[in-house]
Amino acid sequence: MGAPEIITEQHELLTVNTNDSKWLEGLLHPGISVHPLFLDTHNGVWVLIAKFAPGVTLPVHFHTGTVHGYTLSGRWHYTEYPNQPQTAGCYLYEPGGSVHQFNTPADNTEETVLFMVVTGANINFAGPEQNGAYMGVMDAGWIKSLVDRMITDQRADRMNYISAGMPTYAR
Repeated sequence: MGAPEIITEQHELLTVNTNDSKWLEGLLHPGISVHPLFLDTHNGVWVLIAKFAPGVTLPVHFHTGTVHGYTLSGRWHYTEYPNQPQTAGCYLYEPGGSVHQFNTPADNTEETVLFMVVTGANINFAGPEQNGAYMGVMDAGWIKSLVDRMITDQRADRMNYISAGMPTYAR
């Protein structure tokens, strides 16, 4: 038995080093900096590493797909599960159909850093003070469009990420 037949020709690794580029500030929400790693608009997959300042609260959101999240530093919790804080070293799986609101406590002494792999979309809603009004959909296509615009706006000229199997570099 010999080596397997090469199906996909690959002349170099598809890799991103987040230490080599500026992170995008305020991409998804004030107090958040994000580095996209992989954005696949064809299959609805987005992979990000995000840094959250203390006191960040995101809109309530419904997941159409799954989420794999790994906390690298800091701590956070969902409003609906205050007694289950996620801290460095915690892995969280969220099934499609889950609904929750992300919070980093204001008394955090450090940024909270998360690595996440998301399929599908987040459907975002305003809080109860606005009667849970629909705010919009966040998916791989929306994020890619925003990332590409913000790379230019924030002069993140060394920013790169992988998109549908091909490296995408700052323009």
